[in-house]
Amino acid sequence: MASTVTSRRKQLGNELRHARNASKLTQQQVAEFLGCTQGKVNKIESGAVGVKLGDVRSMLNAFGINGDEAETLMNLARAAAGQRGQWSGYRAVVPHWFRTFTDLEPAAAEILTWHGERIPGPLQSEHYMLKQFTEAGATDVTSLVRNRLDRKAVFEQLQPPYYRFIISEGALRRAPGGVAPAVMLDQVEHLLALDTRRPRVYVHVLPFGARLASVPNDFTIMRFPDRTRDFVYIEHSAGGLYLDDAKDFSLFVDSWDRLRGAALERAETRQFLLTLAENYRREMNE
Repeated sequence: MASTVTSRRKQLGNELRHARNASKLTQQQVAEFLGCTQGKVNKIESGAVGVKLGDVRSMLNAFGINGDEAETLMNLARAAAGQRGQWSGYRAVVPHWFRTFTDLEPAAAEILTWHGERIPGPLQSEHYMLKQFTEAGATDVTSLVRNRLDRKAVFEQLQPPYYRFIISEGALRRAPGGVAPAVMLDQVEHLLALDTRRPRVYVHVLPFGARLASVPNDFTIMRFPDRTRDFVYIEHSAGGLYLDDAKDFSLFVDSWDRLRGAALERAETRQFLLTLAENYRREMNE
């Protein structure tokens, strides 16, 4: 499994919270000990900010943790502090609010995602990407495409996450910039190839005829094998939200289950895509 700065930082924060609770100390008491605010301690424990190695050592001393357990946590803190400059160069075009998502994507055990009107990034063919970024008027299309192609490395890990996609029929019919059968044929053929080559990638189409009262906005559920908190990611025009409250999380899991129950099975989806590809070929020859 890939080890990223953000995933390790979140894991470290969870371990520090667990240790603090075990020692019966409050965040305010730890803050006074470190000479910072209670809010800063809360951000450290949530993985929102990094923490100095000296502060980690001080916290472990305050919690009464020593020996092998302390060294394990210090090694985790060193890993969480590494990889400086990872957002320089062509990766600088990735929005700040999306960087946590891309850092944690390779570290997840399972990812469940729903998209209603567009093909999700990891499933996009290069032709689709180029069309999308060009139609959006992006100024650095090359860097944007490179970053999106980098995300596909999640499928090539030794133990990739189980990545389960539900995409609406609308996403397969609405091309970036309007009618573009060549682009969409390339995209559909790309999905068919992924289904053959990637056993841990599951794609399910939600057809227009699915029996649902309504469909929710796009969302992604990430589950992790360690103490990193599972969360839901929701993207909007101004940024992205990360929700890890247990009640909120369960609501989105319920939404996913309803979508999955109404979507086509894997074999049915493949047949749907084969038929759609043939339709796009016909459109190109008309």
